[in-house]
Formats: sequence, structure tokens, C-alpha cells
Amino acid sequence: MKVRTASAGLFAAILSLTACGGDSKASDGSSRASHESPPPSGPAPVATTPGLGATDYVPLHTAGTQVFEQIQYTEADGTLVTLAGFRPTNRHARERGEPWDAPDVGPGNYFTFPTWYFQNRTFGILVRDQVPAGRSRIEFSLRVNDGTFVESGFSAFRRVDPDIRDYGWKMNVGFENPLEGGKNICHATSAREDCMVVITDNWRAPQPGTPLKLGDVIEVTPAPFLQYTADNKAVIDGGGIRYYSFEQLYQVGVGMRPWYGIAPTLDSAPLPESTLLGGMASVSYNYSEEPHRVFQQMANNIGIANTRRFVEGRRLFHTSFVDGKHSESPDINPVFTKHANQLGPRYNNVSCIACHALNGRSVAPTPGGPLYTLSIDTAASSSSTQLTPDPTYGLNVQQRAQAAGAPDYSVSVKSYEKTVRTLTDGETIELQKPVYAFKGPVPVQFSVRQAPQVIGLGLLEAVDESTILNLADPNDANGDGVRGVPNWAINPENGNRHLGRFGWKASKATLRQQSATALLKDMGVTSPVYKTLDCQRGAANCSATTAATAISETEMERLASYLALLGVPAQRSLRSGYPDGMRVSPEHDMNPTLINRGSALFVQAQCGTCHTPQMKTGANHPFAELRNQTIHPYTDVLLHDMGPGLADTLTEGQAGPSMWRTAPLWGIGSLKFVQGGAQNVRYLHDGRARTLMEAIAWHGGEATNSRTRFEALSKDDRTAVLAFLESL
Repeated sequence: MKVRTASAGLFAAILSLTACGGDSKASDGSSRASHESPPPSGPAPVATTPGLGATDYVPLHTAGTQVFEQIQYTEADGTLVTLAGFRPTNRHARERGEPWDAPDVGPGNYFTFPTWYFQNRTFGILVRDQVPAGRSRIEFSLRVNDGTFVESGFSAFRRVDPDIRDYGWKMNVGFENPLEGGKNICHATSAREDCMVVITDNWRAPQPGTPLKLGDVIEVTPAPFLQYTADNKAVIDGGGIRYYSFEQLYQVGVGMRPWYGIAPTLDSAPLPESTLLGGMASVSYNYSEEPHRVFQQMANNIGIANTRRFVEGRRLFHTSFVDGKHSESPDINPVFTKHANQLGPRYNNVSCIACHALNGRSVAPTPGGPLYTLSIDTAASSSSTQLTPDPTYGLNVQQRAQAAGAPDYSVSVKSYEKTVRTLTDGETIELQKPVYAFKGPVPVQFSVRQAPQVIGLGLLEAVDESTILNLADPNDANGDGVRGVPNWAINPENGNRHLGRFGWKASKATLRQQSATALLKDMGVTSPVYKTLDCQRGAANCSATTAATAISETEMERLASYLALLGVPAQRSLRSGYPDGMRVSPEHDMNPTLINRGSALFVQAQCGTCHTPQMKTGANHPFAELRNQTIHPYTDVLLHDMGPGLADTLTEGQAGPSMWRTAPLWGIGSLKFVQGGAQNVRYLHDGRARTLMEAIAWHGGEATNSRTRFEALSKDDRTAVLAFLESL
């Protein structure tokens, strides 16, 4: 393998810094926090890819990579041990904003994150399931991550009596600690045997009181209570003390399973694997009418310590680099003072969440309005091997400035060039292409990118390179007109070449690189990846410094962990068991027959050639939650020529102006909720498409055949395909 210097690698990596907000995760485990064991020593393994644009590359994750935390293992006698993480919530999973039989007045309060959630309030349950070992006994032990919990409750076996509404539990007990004289006091230092609840028989209908057997399900929800002072404040930090928690479904002999509500009264049942777009990391169906918050939830199979990593990273994602305040409850949540006054002199927005609102996409562009939540990459010239930064902007336009009197570099949509496509049955689709106005000089080359939703990123990072490269067909060997080639990225920290996975042109190899890029470009915030603001200008050796950066290694890891562990909503393709007379939540009002037909037609139109329906993650990612998961991202993570209609003017590595990474489709049906209505959703890299029909109509180049097949379908069949996409 050719040796590359760190500075050359840095410059190559900066060629394609990405959209607002970004993503992140350590590339090979080497940057894990100091308390973690290091990865195997020795030179990085090199793989070869003849004919795919690179002669060598380094896999992100090598065999033997240690996990941050085990989440499940089997003891010698067959006992199954599961470590399940929990975070605090404000209310129950089936509580809407009103009684079940009342008119809609607003969402529930289950998917929200309570004040102070990011410190001292995560915990877990260690489950020792002895049923696989031949005994009807399961032990549930409370594991506190920080401080001391008191009077904490444990509820199990949801009631399904006809008069039960919202919630109701057959078992309600506390955690009694024998080391505390039987009192309900549990410490972060407690051993596995402390604070335990034991279940020896099945309490569920129709045969309560029977021995537990493999496949039985147990609804589980702990209720944490922090040690408190006389004035009802948490001893550990002065915050809130009493919370609800996530409601999980434990399946005997299997572990925690994503669930949905069936008859009667939305009883809990494991979701079929066909609906689990993110494998066991999928997010369960939600019955508190909070579909707008579905992109913010952690992986269903998250571990105990990793839950703490998740919430700590989320705090940074929501922190303003102007005043250090949290975007939620800014006057109640503690200020993150170390990040106050760290916003760069030029910037686009003040926090990650400001671009990825509710972890979704950019605000829809409107004519004349500034594009502060989008990113505008720039260059004086670019090729597959070299990029020359724009003399005014560098590698992207930082539209706003802190200094009074600084140049106004804002960019807006001046107008739209509109055309109409008429299908064979007479249906018309109006297409609009944005025309941009620059307050500053117009760059010679530029590309406008909207911020994508940030879900399932860790799962894509966990896919082995060979799985993705096996989908490539650079010479169109099968003659279907679809090629697919990888992009390659240079790790800015060590010069290694990796397979590109992230960004609209797959120009970032790791979530760590992606998120560090967004911090630098969109907020002017330095990190261990890009150590000076000169990196935004494309300067060589810009990270060759020992000076402190705005984001520390610890914070870089926290942000990486959060983004890697965000779950993917399960496909909403099943009817739920709503009681008679109860209004069905809009996100669950679907037609399974129509969706199934649309799925078949999606394949028939050959859309799955690029939007690959299924792949499996590898066995070496540092997060065990992401390993060996069968996922349905509907992407091949490869570049495809989409024709001149979608071309920009930049070249990023293998990605010429008309080449784009296949965008994942998981979560696309939730966008109308996350973005505050279908009218606010925008598709494609620059947000030009207002509907899925428009987005499909823009598909050209390698996608022309699939688009033509879709447009040739009857209107009813096209509706079925759209219904399928809306279920994802």
C-alpha cells in the first residue's frame, strides 16, 4: 500500500465536506474513549478492488475489534443474559394527548426527552433468562449508570382487560436490595445480585400462572426514582427526581424485541422481522401520537452503558455554540458552558439540531429566503484527484458572520425553472429546478445540499465493504444499464483510504469524519479531526497542531455514539389492534394490501436495482448493537449517474457532477410528520422535489429505465408504489 502523509490525506478528505448537521462515529475503534480497550495492534489490513477506482483500501472494522459493551451472551448452563438500556421519559407509551375515546388535542409525552435527561438518569436492566436452561425463572436486575436510585418501580405483564385504557400492569413491585437491609436503594456500584426482581411464571392471558416457556413475551417498564433532598431535588445534581421509562417487550429465550399493538387494546406483540428496517435496532411502533419525534429514538437493542453515551452525545447535538443552551427547555436544562462562545466567526447555523430539526431534513427552501439550513459546497475547479478551493469561500459558503459589517454571503433561491412532464395516461407532474442568487461572488463551481435525516447511520457504517462492493457493476456486466461504483475517501486523521458511505456523494467514510466536517463547515467549530479553521479553506497541514480544539476527543466520541445508535422506525405496514371507537392515529392508518402490492411493483419497476432492499451488517463494528443485523435501508451506498438534469458542477473523487449516492429510503414515510407536514418535505440533494412523484420524475441516467417503468404503470399501481414508500 502506498504510504500517504497525514497532510495529503487531510486535503483529499476535505475535498467534499458535507451538509449541515452531519453524522459521526469512529472509523476503526482507534479513537474510542480512554477507558475502552484499544483495537488490535499492528498495521491496518489492506484490501484490493480492481476496476473499482482504487487499488487498495483499509476496512473500517477489522476482525477482533472489541465492542464498547456486550449486550447479550449465553452462560455455560444455557442461561441467556441480556443487557437492556433505558432512558427516562415523561409518560407512558400508549398515552396520547387525550383519553383514548376523546377528540384529538395533541401528542402524548412518551417520545420526549425530560429535562436533565443527559446526566445521571440512564440505567438498564440485566436480564438472566434461565428458561433456555430448563428453569421457569427470569431475574431482572436494576443497573444504575450514575449515582443512586431509590423507590424505583418495576412493572411487567400489561393488562388487557376490556376496561383498561392507556396503560395498566399486572405486576408492580420495587427493587429490594439485601445489602441495604431490603430497602429499595440501588447504587451505580451495585452488583448483579442486588436490586433484583424475579419472575417464575407467566402472568399473561389466557393461561396466567403457567410456567414460562420459550417464546413467551413479557412487557417490561422500570420507573426510576433518583435519591432526593428534602425539597425534592436530585441529590446528585439538583434536577428532577421521578420519571417513567421506555416500555420494552422481552421475549423469553430471545431478548428485547421491537413491538406493535394488537387486539385487544393494543396488546404487545413482537414485530415481524420483515418490518424491522433496522433489524433489532428498529424503533417500535408508537402509540402516543408522536410520529414527529420518531427519528430521535435510540436503537431498540441498546446496551446499558451505551445508553449513557447516547444521551451525552444527544446533548451536544442539541447545544448552541453561542450560549451553550440546550434547544429543549433552554432555561431549565443546565447550560453546557464549555461550548458557549465557540461559534466560528463565519457559520451557517448555531447547532446541529438547527439544521436537522427533529433529526430530519433542512427547512424547505423558499424563493428569496436564505438557505441557512442547507450547505453550499464550492470550488474554483475540481477533478477526481484535486480540488482548488474557491478564493472567496474556500470549500463551502459560510453564509453568516458574527462580526458587524462582515460581508453578507447569504445564498437564496432566486426563482425556479419549471417544466411539466405528462405521463401516458394524462397525469402531469410539474418539475422545478432552483436558480440561486449569491450575495457574494458567484463561485465557479458549487453544489447545494440539503441536510438529510440522521437515522440508521451506524448500521450503514457497520456493513462490510465486501457487501457493498459486491453490488458494484462498473462495466454494466449484466446489461441492465445500471452500473454503480464506489466512492473513496481519505481518513483525515491517518491518511488511510476507506470506502465512502456518507454524504450525498458518498464522500465520507465514517460518521466521525462526517460530523467533524459539519462542525467545521456549518458552525466554524474545530475538533480533533479538523483542528483549525484553515481546514475549511483547504489549507494543507491545517490539523498539524497541538492546540486545544473546541470539541474535545471525549465530545467527538459522544457525538459519534449518539449518531451511530439512533434507531430506524419499523416499517408501518401492519394494522394495529385499536379498540372499537378509538380514533386511529394518522401514522397507523394504512392499507397493508396496497402496501404489499406496491412493494411488488417497486421490484417490478427495477427500483431495487439501486435502492437495494436488504443487506446484512458485519461482525466487527465497535457497537454490538449494530453487528449481524439484517437491515432494509433501500440503498446500495454506491454512486450512480443520474443524468444531466440532476448534475451540479463539482467533482468529488469518483463522483462526477451527475453522480450521486443512492439515498436510503428508510424513514422516508415519516418525513411528513418530522418536517411538520407533507408541504414542508423536500426530496433529492438540493430539495427541489416537493413530492415523491417529482423525485421519481427527476431520475435520469442510469435510473431512466426504472423511471420509465414506474411512469408506465396505471395510476392505481403508481399509487400502490407510493403507499409502499410512505410505509418505510
